[in-house]
Amino acid sequence: MSQPQHSTPVGHDAEVQGTFDRIAAGYDTMNRLMTLNRHAAWCADVARRATTVQGSDYLDLATGTGVIARSVQARRPGSHVVGADFSEGMLDVARRQDPESPITWEFADAHELPYGDESFDAITHGYLMRNVSDLDKVLGEQYRVLKPGGLVVALESSPPTGPLAPFVRIGMQAVIPTLGKVVAKDPEAYHYLTDSTLGFLPPKQLKDRFERAGFTDVVYTPHFLRTNVIWQARKPR
Repeated sequence: MSQPQHSTPVGHDAEVQGTFDRIAAGYDTMNRLMTLNRHAAWCADVARRATTVQGSDYLDLATGTGVIARSVQARRPGSHVVGADFSEGMLDVARRQDPESPITWEFADAHELPYGDESFDAITHGYLMRNVSDLDKVLGEQYRVLKPGGLVVALESSPPTGPLAPFVRIGMQAVIPTLGKVVAKDPEAYHYLTDSTLGFLPPKQLKDRFERAGFTDVVYTPHFLRTNVIWQARKPR
């Protein structure tokens, strides 16, 4: 694998980077509160699905504080796990949580991954897709660095659907920024996170984007009133 190179995001991506740098210290606490303590279980399920692939090279994009990456490492001791993020604030938290971890923590921009073609057996990520400026490019990069037959497994938030959707939207708009103000002391960041979820693609449209990038066997499992979804997609052999 080639060595990662730092790049400087601009525009929307720079704003997102700054947001995640600011909220890194309280990120795990907020995820537990916003999901009623289900976040860790969903991340463990992402890791379980990803490690059904036989191999030893795993990439966790938008690794944040490293919850999914650590779960992958626990399931595949001795494998090479890379936890990559474009927020140095998040990476600092990930490194401090377990200084002896064998996981490689490094900077990477999901729009332009610093890895060679067909480098990884599986790729995971949590809450990446709604935050990028060019989703098709990001999915294309994952397709490029994934080995044939490999999996992408992702946890992503989703705009609520179904008869309860209006009520869920109102609840999200009221509760999440309030938690952001009281717990994280950053209501602006959590207004952004709420808006990015409510404005994101519904599952059927996101499935189409995976397939447009070349992935097959695209399936998704909704959780938490359909506001959190686990995705799985395969690169053909």
